[in-house]
Amino acid sequence: MGASTSNTRRRVVWVALLVLFVLAAGGYGLVLRAGGAARPEATAPAARPVPVVAAPARARDMGVYITGLGSVTPLNTATIHTRVDGQLMSVRFQEGQHVNRGDLLAEIDPRPFEAQLTQYQGQLARDQALLDNARVDLERYQTLAAQDAIPTQQLDTQQSLVRQYAGAVENDQGLIDSARVQLAYCRITSPIGGRAGLRLVDPGNIVHAADAGGIVVITQLQPIAVVFTIPEDNIPAVLDRLQRGVRITVEAYDREQKRKLSTGTLLTIDNQVDASTGTVKLKATFPNTDNRLFSSQFVNARLLLDVQHNATVVPAAAIQRSPRGAFVYVVRPDQTVGVRPVTVGVADGDDVAIAAGLAVGEPVVVDGADRLRDGARVAVQARGAA
Repeated sequence: MGASTSNTRRRVVWVALLVLFVLAAGGYGLVLRAGGAARPEATAPAARPVPVVAAPARARDMGVYITGLGSVTPLNTATIHTRVDGQLMSVRFQEGQHVNRGDLLAEIDPRPFEAQLTQYQGQLARDQALLDNARVDLERYQTLAAQDAIPTQQLDTQQSLVRQYAGAVENDQGLIDSARVQLAYCRITSPIGGRAGLRLVDPGNIVHAADAGGIVVITQLQPIAVVFTIPEDNIPAVLDRLQRGVRITVEAYDREQKRKLSTGTLLTIDNQVDASTGTVKLKATFPNTDNRLFSSQFVNARLLLDVQHNATVVPAAAIQRSPRGAFVYVVRPDQTVGVRPVTVGVADGDDVAIAAGLAVGEPVVVDGADRLRDGARVAVQARGAA
């Protein structure tokens, strides 16, 4: 009886402890829910604006250019050779000097040719005296023959002698003229105006007319020409302007296409296409008053084919590319950007024409576009600050 009562009490105590535990757990849950309901929800931090540099689209005249690689070619180049054999006595030019046509460049020892000229003049005097005497005798023979005092054969012989001496006189005169020409060749003059190159022979050396190197090379630099190539697809447009007498401007740039060297005019176009490259040669002339173009110098020639007036242009850095085509990021008034597909036109330096998709005055992102997406918030900064 006592054991049963003890078990009953122990069971009541465990049940009471279990009930208290359940009540405590439920109360703690209510407290947590009440605290969670009272605590405000945490808000996600706002995205920071992306710093970018923007520039407005503007209107300007854009040139339509055809670019080709070319080389500078002088209109005239002369390698100065001696035309007689002899010793080079003096050189009358400075290397790199500008010389005019007819300027004295060098002198060959003239004494051998002067002596030869004197010899031929002496022969001429002797033969002229013989001719004069033969003509006097011929007049006498003609008088005697008219009187039948001498045979006719003697008169014919004298006439032949006069003709022989006359031929000798003409031969002597030719030798004198040749000697004078050789003597004149001892003074070497410039056949063209241009710039003298480096001296190839020093004074004191024996020079020959058959020497391959010559004495100096004279190159005409003003004006000068540039020969360059363009694709054959552009031939009709160029020919149309040439046939209409339009003056086509050609600009010569350095190898990196950053510095303009000179501005000239298209002279002509070649009469055949290079089948291996599909290009045709063009020739342009440049005044070259500042001597910035040198013979055989490689240049990039830009032929101005047309001008687009009041074209909408943006910096080339604003143009972005995607598989769907070109686009720009346009900055909206609420300081967000939008993706705007555009049609790209011709390029001129750092500017690119927009044929469609953008209006003048709309600001576009030119720096920082790699961190943008459609609708992103931006902070427009001055150029250089980004």
